[in-house]
Amino acid sequence: MKAILILNAGSSSLKFALYPLDGALASTPAISGQVEGIGATPQLSTKTADGSRRTEAVPTSSDQLEQQHRDALTHLFRWLAANNPDLDIVAAGHRVVHGGEHYSAPVELTPEVLAELEHFVPLAPLHQPHNLRAVHAVAGLMPGIRQVGCFDTAFHRTQPALAQAYALPRALSAEGIKRYGFHGLSYDYVARALPDVAGERAKGAVVICHLGNGSSACALRDGRSVASTMGFTAVEGLMMGTRTGSLDPGVMLYLMEQKGMDARALTRLLYKESGLLGVSGISHDMRTLLASDAAEAREAVDLYCYRIARELGSLAAAAGGLDVLVFTGGIGEHAALVRAKVAEQSGWLGVHIDNEANARDAARIDSSDSRVAVAVVPTNEELMIARYTVEQLKLL
Repeated sequence: MKAILILNAGSSSLKFALYPLDGALASTPAISGQVEGIGATPQLSTKTADGSRRTEAVPTSSDQLEQQHRDALTHLFRWLAANNPDLDIVAAGHRVVHGGEHYSAPVELTPEVLAELEHFVPLAPLHQPHNLRAVHAVAGLMPGIRQVGCFDTAFHRTQPALAQAYALPRALSAEGIKRYGFHGLSYDYVARALPDVAGERAKGAVVICHLGNGSSACALRDGRSVASTMGFTAVEGLMMGTRTGSLDPGVMLYLMEQKGMDARALTRLLYKESGLLGVSGISHDMRTLLASDAAEAREAVDLYCYRIARELGSLAAAAGGLDVLVFTGGIGEHAALVRAKVAEQSGWLGVHIDNEANARDAARIDSSDSRVAVAVVPTNEELMIARYTVEQLKLL
């Protein structure tokens, strides 16, 4: 079986999907799954096209995170070969979070490209190092295989220059300090799928809310990004699982001057200790908070929804109105209460939902009196990466 291997490497997990390539790219993977618990007790969970599931421990040779990533990939490759004797992996496609100004489209990952992508590690410290580590690991385990990087920032390169600018001295802006935006692979997939759900309205003023442990929102016009909540790094914008979202820079100056916090401590605060986890003091997981009776959990959920609704108004202004509101991502696709709260606070924009349709996660949840179409569109970043890999390497 000829196939493309798709990898999405995070700090503690490695998601994968194997897409058959037999005259055409399959729309569903033959096998998918992830290695979770990297850095602790790694486990491989797999799912085949027929729905069969398996879970097994991943042996590790070290406590070091980098080595455990290599061990996870080695185990995955061995498992794939053992369970698919005729498997022929012809290429690998990777999610790479930051492509900077230079990379506005997928690219084959040569040593020269990888060296340039290393420069963006400080801009995406939770993601970029692990994305690139997976590329190097594949090269070591499968020498000669062609690999493609697909960038979360690329989709947003269509934004007007004003939407990408910060009010900083021109010399700093010229060095590349600007709004890049992220979650672009998700937005790209959803934008392409939206006409099937919203018809001609998909070409108008659209706001997509990608809500998960990492959360952001994007304004589109004619299917192209015109503004986004995330900016220079993936910590700006909406409140997230453990990230603050937008924060007055004066708060960080205060913490440095009055609390003696250095860059390492601030990074930990901004990326690991805040968001839903920090406000609730209970969990970063929306499912846990929605099931909790604690007042702190309710406050965290309320603040999360308030921030989305507030940014929605800003993005509608950037898009020149609001014809379609889309929810995607783990929270966006499954948390009906979050969608209901955001819709309730956005009634002034003409957003009204059908409670019954919302409760069953229907594809369209707007009510008959809603001026705005409201959709729930499951994202599929892995399929988007597979499509781009095929196009870039001209595999078909």
